Amino acid sequence: MPMRIWNGLGAGGAILAAALALIGCAGQPDIPQGQPSFYASMAQPGVRVDAAAAASMISGYRANNGLGAVAVDPLLMKAAEEQAEAMVRRDRLDHNVGKAFAHRLKASGFRATSGVENISAGYHTLAEAFSGWRDSPPHRANMLARDATRLGIAAVHAPKSKYKVFWALILATPER
Repeated sequence: MPMRIWNGLGAGGAILAAALALIGCAGQPDIPQGQPSFYASMAQPGVRVDAAAAASMISGYRANNGLGAVAVDPLLMKAAEEQAEAMVRRDRLDHNVGKAFAHRLKASGFRATSGVENISAGYHTLAEAFSGWRDSPPHRANMLARDATRLGIAAVHAPKSKYKVFWALILATPER
């Protein structure tokens, strides 16, 4: 489900096959040798989403649509993790499972002029989550937020849930 606190979003849709082929698996010791990290299953304990791979995928997609790259931000990473964990605790896919997105973004310490959030559940890999967001017009619009330059992403394993994995992606524009 997408959530926006900013309008003025870009649109478009190009496939990111070339960029996906270039992303490696550095920093993911749980992933079999030679398997790109975007194919690693998050539906197991202790595995973390490769934020650098996510930033690379989303930046490539944005570049294909005439937009600038996004970089991983530690404050947004923490905010995304907290949202995904809150959804796991309640076994509920909901932007407001804890507090509203605008409140959470402000409370994160990240000084944003705008921000958007995608959440989802049931995708086991980064590649699946990215494809799902890309193929959904409101989620795609969020990934193509014109002025976004930072991101945070989390995937949290939920062994007791039918979904098995909850995802949160935050894209934001810092104050200048």
